[in-house]
Amino acid sequence: MKYKIRHKTVYRYAEPPRRSVHELRLAPRSGPLQTVRQWQVSAPGNLSEARDGFGNIVHSFTVAGPAHTLVIEASGVVEVTPPAAGGAPLFCDAPPAGEARVSPLYYLGGTPLTAAPPEMVRFAAPYLAAGHEVPALLALADGIARRVRYAPDSTDVGTSAGEAFALGSGVCQDQAQVMVACCRALGVPARYVSGYFYDPAAAALAGHAWADICVDADKELWCSVDVTHRCLSDARHVRLAVGRDYRMAAPVRGVRHGGSGEQMAVEIAIAPQR
Repeated sequence: MKYKIRHKTVYRYAEPPRRSVHELRLAPRSGPLQTVRQWQVSAPGNLSEARDGFGNIVHSFTVAGPAHTLVIEASGVVEVTPPAAGGAPLFCDAPPAGEARVSPLYYLGGTPLTAAPPEMVRFAAPYLAAGHEVPALLALADGIARRVRYAPDSTDVGTSAGEAFALGSGVCQDQAQVMVACCRALGVPARYVSGYFYDPAAAALAGHAWADICVDADKELWCSVDVTHRCLSDARHVRLAVGRDYRMAAPVRGVRHGGSGEQMAVEIAIAPQR
């Protein structure tokens, strides 16, 4: 599948900040599961581009003066190429020659957002008791989807996996972080994925999140699992960034000095292309 995507973020302030610094992970990369045919990012000021240790494309910019409105736009065309139907649903995500990235084993380390309390470990252990092959991972994802029910607006970006697990509800971000936390707690490297999910029946599209699970660290083989939809990633998933948790893969992050009354609006449009 090939998609034309547009992602627009608008910040409005009652009192404008004196200065703000922003970091964007809004540019998808070509890799084993997708090919970026074209992409552009626009924002106020001069954009600088770099790669982080996870392999993500990162754009940064600074707004030096007061501004009541700040608009960030990203758009382009991405062709999704998931593992062949009927074949092994694994993909190799080793870095290209000349690029340094963290080892898959780095994703064993916990973060405040993905720490697993004892009750979460007890919940997950039976699913992975015999190993972490794909059927076991899908069974764990199904168990998490039933344990942490999808409920819009029940959590926020600061909610940890442990908090969502205790609450019993959350959104795709929370379900993905619970999956990541469960796998890591049982010795399996896992990372958080931010991106898009194409649903032609959706009244409004939003960003999505799922989890990559490393099934062989030496060969850098991964399996991509969408807890919300209880499936492996497929032709509906477009990847933006990966990280140890939401904060490290967030599409937009920033720090501002001064200002008040911040409001954010996000518009995402995805359309198939022939």
